[in-house]
Amino acid sequence: MARVTIAAIASEAGVSVPTVSRVLNGRADVAPQTRELVEKLLKQHGYRRRASRQQPGRAALVDLVFNDLDSPWAVELIRGVEDVMHTSGVGTVVSAVHRRSAATRQWLQNLYARQSDGVIFVTSDLTTPVYAELQRLNIPVVVVDPAGGAPLDIPVIGATNWAGGLSATQHLASLGHRRIGFIAGPKQLLCSRARLDGYRAGLEHPDESLIRQGDFLYESGYTGGMSLLEMADPPTAVFASSDTMALGVYEAARHKGLRVPDDLSVVGFDDLPEARWASPPLTTVRQPLAEMGALAARTALRLAAGADIEAPRVELATELVVRDSTAAPRPR
Repeated sequence: MARVTIAAIASEAGVSVPTVSRVLNGRADVAPQTRELVEKLLKQHGYRRRASRQQPGRAALVDLVFNDLDSPWAVELIRGVEDVMHTSGVGTVVSAVHRRSAATRQWLQNLYARQSDGVIFVTSDLTTPVYAELQRLNIPVVVVDPAGGAPLDIPVIGATNWAGGLSATQHLASLGHRRIGFIAGPKQLLCSRARLDGYRAGLEHPDESLIRQGDFLYESGYTGGMSLLEMADPPTAVFASSDTMALGVYEAARHKGLRVPDDLSVVGFDDLPEARWASPPLTTVRQPLAEMGALAARTALRLAAGADIEAPRVELATELVVRDSTAAPRPR
C-alpha cells in the first residue's frame, strides 16, 4: 500500500496543504468540522504523526542540506541560517548529499530518527520521491537557489540573478568593452541560467564563442579564463558568475602575463570576503547570501509552527559593487 502524503489528505478533504499541517500541529485556527474531517482521513489512511516540537526533553532541529560544501559561499549562507536558529533556540544540522541516491536514503533515515522540524535545501535538486517522503512525514521544506523547478507549493528563496548579470555586463560595456567573456556556473542551476541570460541581455550582439562553462569553483575559472585568453581575438573583459571563478581568471591572466585591470577587466558574482581581499580588489555583484539564509530559516520556522507563507517565491536584490578590477580597455 502506497504511503499517503499530506497533499493527498488535503486533496481528499478539499482543503489546502497548510490546513492539514495546522491540524497536525494542533493549531487552533481550524474550523471544528474541517479538523474532524482531516483527523478522520488521517486515521483512515494510517498516517503516522511525527513527535511534536513541544515534546518535553526534545530539542528543536532544522536540517540544512547542500549538494556539497566545497564552495566558500556556503559558509555565508550557513551563517545567516545559524544566526536565526541560535536566536530562536533551534539547532541546525548541516549535511551534504553529493547527489548520490544512497547518501540521500541514509540522510532521510537520519532525518526521521532525529525528528527534524524542517529542511532547507540549498542548490539542490529536490526529487519527487524525496519531497513525497518529507510530505508524508509532515516536515516543512524551503529551497534556496533550486536546481531545476521546485514544486509550486514549496517556498523558494533566491536573488535577482538576471538583474545582477545584466548590471555586471552593462558596467563593462559602459567602460568601453565590446568583447566580454563569460564563465557560467552549473547548467542545472536556475541561478546560473539567469546570470547567463542577464549577460546576454546586456550585450547588443552576444557572441556565443565568448562563453565558457564552469562550476563556480576556482579551477573552472582558471581553465575558462585560459581558454578565453588564448583566443585569436581574446576578450578585454571577463565576467565570471562566481567570485571564486573570478579569482581563477586572475590566475589565468597572471599566467599569460596580463595585469588586472590594465590589460583585462574582471567581474565576479557573490561578494564574498575574498573579493575585498583580492589584489586588486574585485568588482563583483553582491548576492545577499547571509540574508537569504536568514530568510530561509525564518520561513522554515514559520512553516514548522503551522503558519501560512504569504510570498512563496522571494528574490532578494543584488547590487553591483565596483572596486579596482575593472577599467576602460586599452586601445588596440
